[in-house]
Amino acid sequence: MAFPLPIARFRPRLLDALKGYDSARFGKDAAAGVTVAVVALPLAMAFAIASGLKPEAGLFTAIIAGFLISALGGSRVQIGGPAGAFIVIVYDIALRYGVGNLIIATALSGVLLFLMGLLKLGTLVRFIPVSVIIGFTNGIAVLIGLSQVKDFLGLAIPKMPGDFFGILGALWGHLHTLNPWALGVALASLAIVVGWQRWVPALGQRVRWASKLGSVPGSIVALVIATAVVGVAGLPVETIGSRFGGIPAALPAFVWPDFSWESARFLLMPVVTLALLGAIESLLCARVADGLINDRHDPNQELMAQGIANFVTPFFGGMPATGTIARTVTNVKSGATSPVSGMVHALALLAVILVAAPLAGSIPLATLAAILMFVAWNMGEWREFARLPSYRLPYRVTLVAVFLLTVVFDLTVAVQFGIFAACVTFIYRISSLSRGVRLTDAEQPLLAGHEARVQAWRLYGALFFGATKLVEALEDHLPPHTLVLDLKNVIYLDSTGAEALESLVRACRKQGVRLIVSGLMNQPRDIAARTGLLAQFTERSAQDVQPDVARAIASAVAPADDGAAPLQTS
Repeated sequence: MAFPLPIARFRPRLLDALKGYDSARFGKDAAAGVTVAVVALPLAMAFAIASGLKPEAGLFTAIIAGFLISALGGSRVQIGGPAGAFIVIVYDIALRYGVGNLIIATALSGVLLFLMGLLKLGTLVRFIPVSVIIGFTNGIAVLIGLSQVKDFLGLAIPKMPGDFFGILGALWGHLHTLNPWALGVALASLAIVVGWQRWVPALGQRVRWASKLGSVPGSIVALVIATAVVGVAGLPVETIGSRFGGIPAALPAFVWPDFSWESARFLLMPVVTLALLGAIESLLCARVADGLINDRHDPNQELMAQGIANFVTPFFGGMPATGTIARTVTNVKSGATSPVSGMVHALALLAVILVAAPLAGSIPLATLAAILMFVAWNMGEWREFARLPSYRLPYRVTLVAVFLLTVVFDLTVAVQFGIFAACVTFIYRISSLSRGVRLTDAEQPLLAGHEARVQAWRLYGALFFGATKLVEALEDHLPPHTLVLDLKNVIYLDSTGAEALESLVRACRKQGVRLIVSGLMNQPRDIAARTGLLAQFTERSAQDVQPDVARAIASAVAPADDGAAPLQTS
């Protein structure tokens, strides 16, 4: 018999959101989209530069991927685009394998994301423990901040290494090239960004006209002021124009990658890492958005949209994309009602490129470094380190280990270790919940006077490969006459648990001990029947399988085997 695959239906949320759509809602969506575009403009360029790419790669990603994710996604208000979480892995792929293989890796991660959504695997991402997510999120934040020290200090480093110790060595070795003008611009920009976020909302509560300033992102204010000051004063700091030659004022063009099969065959783990990171970030972002608008997103549709966006975008000069929490929250707070706002945000960025691209060449890199430093600080959940003593040891070990592995070694290694550690911890905890309790005559009066030759045990929890020690302990200390097992509270039985029970059956036969089983329920009974274990229980007598422990004990202490009715197994 063929079992059909659980294929998800492809239905973008946009189709439902447009029902009853009117000009009033479009006005709100358009205003929200333009606001988000203002926020996304500096971040898109900064993320691309930090990833070792040209600034237009971030803008093209925000335009193409942002439009596709909103148009095809499973959330009403989520904004897609380049994200800080990708900086480390993108920089590493581009450094090791080249930009051509980065395009291939991004496109393949898009295929993987689409298949995850198509096969309804969107909910599985939620099974990744919080300790793993916090560990690598904080690790990525540290690496982002560390990668921006070069431009923040204006150091003359021709090419930054990709590893942690290499970065530290390069920064220390070139510290003598510090540019005080770049440092001054960076510090001033950071002060504007931080001060704007903290003081403008407070001022807006006192002064009516100042409340309107709160809708303007501090990053844009810092960008405008720093660019103007550097341009007017002619400060000797590096800009987008001096390093990259500016941003082309043209539509994204199709790019066929120049890659090598020799290096492409090593892309399996980077592809999986990109897909996993994209899935985690987008679905976490969508859940945050759900809480803000009292809605529920479609995780499978969201993954399919993310897959399409990541497959298409790299062939037009873009980089990996995912859902972005900061821009999504801005979108919601700006009054967005549908995916149209995300599509407007992408079109607004396209208009900026076509009209104002030449101006972007004057943006100082020190300012973008300051903005990314601020993003990295807000990205990390640093309070979790202070709260570690209140958690159990496995949680602390997993979080700290994933954090250190992310910073010192590799994000892929960190995620692999984190998931492995979480699985081991889960198995240990579930096995610790499984236990066995010997019944006494106080609970079962029929045992009175027979406890020397009859033992009755009640097992609890899951009888799986991590908890077979319960059965092994019974096998090592068999009673002289009869062993009664009450399995009513066993909720799960796997093949290893069934094999352990088979071993117990054989041990009982060898020592001449009668084994009576009671309370087989649902899944354990089904496994016992399919593995032949149930037949082994009844091989001596049909009375050796009973519906409850009381009848099992009655059969054990009865002078003949016909003292109780057997469990019907048909």
